[in-house]
Amino acid sequence: MEEFAHYSVMAQECIDALAIRSDGVYVDATLGGGGHSSLIAEKLESGLLIGIDQDRDAINAASARLAPFGARFRAVKSNFSDLRRVLEQEGIAAIDGILFDLGVSSFQLDEKSRGFSYRFDAPLDMRMDRDNPLDAYQVVNTYSQEQLTEILYRYGEEKMSPRIAAAICRQRAQAPIQTTGALAALVEKAFPPKARYGKKHPAKRTFQAIRIEVNGELRILEQALRDAAALLRPGGRLVVMTFHSLEDRIVKTTFADLAAGCICDKSLPVCVCGRKPLLRPVTHKPITASAAELTENHRSKSAKLRVAEKI
Repeated sequence: MEEFAHYSVMAQECIDALAIRSDGVYVDATLGGGGHSSLIAEKLESGLLIGIDQDRDAINAASARLAPFGARFRAVKSNFSDLRRVLEQEGIAAIDGILFDLGVSSFQLDEKSRGFSYRFDAPLDMRMDRDNPLDAYQVVNTYSQEQLTEILYRYGEEKMSPRIAAAICRQRAQAPIQTTGALAALVEKAFPPKARYGKKHPAKRTFQAIRIEVNGELRILEQALRDAAALLRPGGRLVVMTFHSLEDRIVKTTFADLAAGCICDKSLPVCVCGRKPLLRPVTHKPITASAAELTENHRSKSAKLRVAEKI
């Protein structure tokens, strides 16, 4: 297995957004290889950083990388959807900041055996947590044509979803689709010839959609953000980096809802709902990667960073 490596997108922007206190308690909800976490830990003196990741390879790599920080860092193999339980088990009641980097790591994309990429021919997998019983093979080979069409359209925003789903079902009726290469070739052929060539591979949206389904990425995001906001101390920061429009839309609308106050009908003379805003936006528009970073890492192009502060 290759070394777990991941380019930390907008690293300095993330650290600045967290407004780290040396004695604070912070969470890296998507630990990865520990790039962002190492920068957070450097700023801590008596503080604590909890790193969460569902990928065992990430936990091992980050633990080794952050070993010099000793008791300032703890790694937990879990999913950020279990944030409340993780912090409870760690004896932490409130935090001063939390970072969600929702991108797939460079290692996961580039490690052929993980089956995340259409660039390599590998077994269909796409699991961020290898203990997850659902993998891409099962999605591709057992979901109904209607389910596949819905997933490709909802999670991949793929306009060709009916044609792709039909092509998948025709092929698997003859023999199971077992590899990323076979799936990518099948998707490409489902496109009209003129639509097969361009800047983006025809299978990009399909692979994104299947990966999101396998890992339940969008189903858990909104509640995780709400849990994070509830756990923040006043003045604590919630920092979220997304890499596609579906994620960003969830973050934007959840932040807006948590920043809203009274939701009573305007015709009522006084507020009866008693609702108070929980967050205030720090960034009204998302932060994007600098021109210098874009020349260094093309995967930063789609990144959007949103920041909110606990009231």
